[in-house]
Amino acid sequence: MTHLWVRAEQRPNEERVGLTPQGAAALVAAGIRVSVEESHVRALPIDGYRAAGCQIVAANLWPRAPADAIIFGLKELPEDGTPLTHRHIMFGHAYKGQPAGRVLLDRFMAGGGTLYDLEYLVDETGRRVAAFGYWAGYAGAAVALKCWVAQQCGAIAGPVRKYPGKAALLADLRADLAATGAQRPRAIVIGALGRVGSGAADLCAAMGVPVTKWDMAETAGGGPFPQVLAHEIFLNCILARPGCPVFVPAGAVTAPRTLTVIGDIACDPTSDFSPIKVYDRATDWDAPALRVHDAPPLDVTAIDNLPSLLPLESSQDYAAQLLPSLLTLGQIDSGVWGRARAEFQRHTIRS
Repeated sequence: MTHLWVRAEQRPNEERVGLTPQGAAALVAAGIRVSVEESHVRALPIDGYRAAGCQIVAANLWPRAPADAIIFGLKELPEDGTPLTHRHIMFGHAYKGQPAGRVLLDRFMAGGGTLYDLEYLVDETGRRVAAFGYWAGYAGAAVALKCWVAQQCGAIAGPVRKYPGKAALLADLRADLAATGAQRPRAIVIGALGRVGSGAADLCAAMGVPVTKWDMAETAGGGPFPQVLAHEIFLNCILARPGCPVFVPAGAVTAPRTLTVIGDIACDPTSDFSPIKVYDRATDWDAPALRVHDAPPLDVTAIDNLPSLLPLESSQDYAAQLLPSLLTLGQIDSGVWGRARAEFQRHTIRS
């Protein structure tokens, strides 16, 4: 029997989950055994999983799960260097030259386990079967606006926090913007036709922020892109990939510019292919803005678990997208899972 083990997230400020109780019930009905670790932070209560027929186990017990269990989580594992012996479904961030990714792959190789990277679960056409993109864009645009609000007060943005739902986020942001008394900034979104860009553009529209929407057609020339520097806020919604043009070169910090806030929603600063060359590390909930130049100010916000600002809505949306693939776990050597395994092998063999 296929056994899916849903682990408790161990990263701070991470309350999302990739399986709802309703989805768990569907898996159980399909003959898949589901174990769910207890968690005091998960956005969805454990009682729903119990009622769905799941086995409830202690938090962080996954290293001692049965050898044939498939461990399912979202964000990174504790960086303790231990070999990874299980099959893991998670966001590995390991295939684009990231230093931490190299360490993760080494742990899989040492333990004989396999990574099924959620970013690389794709259908026959190469399209991802599930993504948090919309809510990453929505929350990322909100944090970028908070950075801009702080600048109007001569400050750097302070800590951000999770919200019980979208309405609470919008109400908080409207109050912040109203307090400045300033005219709304202009934003440019690159990747506007994708899921991430759609979320970013929708948040801006809800706040009355004028948006310039760019996608592949506008960036095909490869740059430079002076239009980016002519907006107060730039929201990058393009994943770092080979051939990705540079949208903000290192020299932009001292160039004439209107730009004061960069929201790198794709957030891949350590990748060789990052299109934003003015910063080199992610930011976090406690310090969401990294000031890379003082006068005029230029702040970069790049939080890599943005959908966690809206953990309930983002979990429900993502889990609904992923469930059809989870229902095929019994055929883990084929389909989306076979393609993800091949991607893992391609990167480990090259090592």
